[in-house]
Amino acid sequence: MAGTFCVTITHCRTDGDKATVAFVVANAALGSEKNTMVFLSTDGVWCAVKGEAEKINEGAPFAPLKELIDKFVAGGGKILVCTPCMKKRGITEDQLIAGATPAGGAALVEWLANGSPVVAY
Repeated sequence: MAGTFCVTITHCRTDGDKATVAFVVANAALGSEKNTMVFLSTDGVWCAVKGEAEKINEGAPFAPLKELIDKFVAGGGKILVCTPCMKKRGITEDQLIAGATPAGGAALVEWLANGSPVVAY
């Protein structure tokens, strides 16, 4: 059984529900003692931009997206943000939240090549 887990997120502004559920799953993976990485691409990169997660609250039974992201980072989860996707949207590294790191697709491939399960939202 793999000791790692990956959640890829391609939505934020376009579908806050998917972003919210994705971070619920990412936190569940951390709670199951999996070394967990979230990879944000396309519209999902907005999850890691300061001030954006605060705009998304899907309501009960889900916690607001900002709380879920903060819990994930505080629990040791890794957030990688697609560098080309950031550039396409005019997002710079200084706009990212603490705990988010720009990365290319090679970082995702490396994580998955070691046998990590992945779920996509």
